[in-house]
Amino acid sequence: MSIDDRPVIVVGAGPAGLATSYELQRAGIDHIVLERGGVGQSWRDRWDSFCLVTPNWYVQLPGGEYAGDDPDGFMSRDEVVAHLQRYAHGFEAPILDRIDVTALCSGPGGGFVVDTSEGRMQADAVVLATGAFQQPYRPPAELPAGVLVVDADGYTNPDELPGGGVLVVGSGQTGCQIADELHRSGRHVTLACGKAAWAPRRVEGRDIVSWLVETPFLEQGVEDLPNPLARLAANFQTSGRDRGSDLNYRTLLADGVTLTGRLLGAGESTIRFAGDLDESVAWGDARYADICDLLAQAATNRGARPPELPAPEPLRTDPPDQIRVRDLGAVVFTSGYRPAYRHWVRFPDAFDDLGFPIQRDGASTVVPGLYFVGTHFLRKRKSSTLFGMGEDAEIVARAVAERLR
Repeated sequence: MSIDDRPVIVVGAGPAGLATSYELQRAGIDHIVLERGGVGQSWRDRWDSFCLVTPNWYVQLPGGEYAGDDPDGFMSRDEVVAHLQRYAHGFEAPILDRIDVTALCSGPGGGFVVDTSEGRMQADAVVLATGAFQQPYRPPAELPAGVLVVDADGYTNPDELPGGGVLVVGSGQTGCQIADELHRSGRHVTLACGKAAWAPRRVEGRDIVSWLVETPFLEQGVEDLPNPLARLAANFQTSGRDRGSDLNYRTLLADGVTLTGRLLGAGESTIRFAGDLDESVAWGDARYADICDLLAQAATNRGARPPELPAPEPLRTDPPDQIRVRDLGAVVFTSGYRPAYRHWVRFPDAFDDLGFPIQRDGASTVVPGLYFVGTHFLRKRKSSTLFGMGEDAEIVARAVAERLR
């Protein structure tokens, strides 16, 4: 397939871009999908042992729903990529891969100009489906030059890190999973903790996700959050390892991981931490209580018995306020991601102060003809998940069709 002008260009061939392509094709709209790597590249880039933290049945892409024989299992990284490849092949998605999109700006006669590593294209509408995890975020803290520092997307497996202990900075799903893997490999692991929610993997024999889909949780929009900044909050701690297991501060501490407060900074010989671990644990426990209340209310609304959820055991810790640099081989930052549209989308006013698109139902309210799919809280909490992005893709494809008419 050659690079040429198309009425619609979709940027990104991950699940959001593929779902959009599927819906555009179903609507009879000529389009092309540009991808910097291969299909599902952002999934290919994850660490070797990565697996889903939501059950396989949660994959609900339009025309690409999970149809395997293990709906309650958790696909590995490579199995997710294979699923996406089959999905793309199944409807012959018009993908041009190995093409970097370097800039998006206004066309001289209207529409858009898309600069790529293979040349310039023009389009009447553009859908950005570049994923929810765009730019790694690191808290401002200088670290000694002699210690290897990597972000989560640069971590592959324990053997690729230098010998010695490892400091993991960030305690959402990714931080907990990487800390757990490193500890199981025999490393001494210190986890610098922040505010992260947690939930049990299963409640009365059912996966927590199957309970949550029966509540308003996944349908919540930005307006339901305490403030817009909450869009950046970590996903609640849990794991898909070993067919799904609990993973949180209590399990990590019991296994021997050292927990500390937030990373403050470093000198030549020590790395310092805040004394706020108890505060972070209490915050996570409060979010657990919120989930308990949510499940109980949903059950009551259905006329069912509310599930029994035990109160968390007290967490007794004596966290260090510093560790020695000489005991470390590496630092892994897993402190979240931020939108990075402004790096290449030449419409600075199209994004808010946090970098999220200013939009309604996926359509930019600042730049006519510009659309988004797969962004955190685009429409709802589930918008950036394999369960919800298909719903948004259908709405965006419908809006594109109306524009082209």
